[in-house]
Amino acid sequence: MNQCIFEFIGTLVLVLLGDGVCAATSLNKSKAQGAGWIVITLGWGFAVMAGVLIAGPVSGAHLNPAVTLGLAIAGTFPWASVAGYIVAQMLGGFAGACLVYVFYKDHYKATSDQPDTMLGTFCTAPAIRNNWRNFLCELIATCLLIFLILALGTKGNAFAVAGMAASTGALGAFPVTCVIMSLGMSLGGTTGYALNPARDLSPRCAHALLPIEGKRDSDWSYSWIPVLGPLCGAALAAGLYLLVF
Repeated sequence: MNQCIFEFIGTLVLVLLGDGVCAATSLNKSKAQGAGWIVITLGWGFAVMAGVLIAGPVSGAHLNPAVTLGLAIAGTFPWASVAGYIVAQMLGGFAGACLVYVFYKDHYKATSDQPDTMLGTFCTAPAIRNNWRNFLCELIATCLLIFLILALGTKGNAFAVAGMAASTGALGAFPVTCVIMSLGMSLGGTTGYALNPARDLSPRCAHALLPIEGKRDSDWSYSWIPVLGPLCGAALAAGLYLLVF
């Protein structure tokens, strides 16, 4: 239960800061409006780092159902804990998105004539809508994310600090932050690189339930892609990891 609580808190912070940078750069009258893609990718990277710093010492800071699934398939996380972690992550993502709305409520009101922009602060949407291509993009990007996370803990990334064995993965938040930034800058242009059902589906549900003035539908026809794509990518990454390492 303690681990699940920290997964909830860590995912809440991840989405609060991640969706927060989307809101800051998109909503009308925000001082950061128009700051652009580089700021968004940096903001998401640091959002992940903040969540990992909070949850890492207690839960390992998965903060993502795809990470939990991938680690379980790879044999580095117990299957008995998977359901609890995923529930905590999804609830944390929902709570984080609700806090973004509370924080930027005046700016949502000022952007009420731009429903697509408001939706984009909660969840992802493709630049060019092609469902199977979008699914493939999410699968490939998440596969790379999970494979890199698994690779960080291998002996090949080990080193010594003051005579004690350590690994790149032991550095915790920083390597994963760099991975998230790299994925966003290199592979995020097609779908917005959800990589994480708790980052996309939970805020999408929040968008549907919150009393946002002028909002559109929550684009449920697309919602399966940033859920199924990352989960399939995680399973593929775990299989590749077991094969390679």
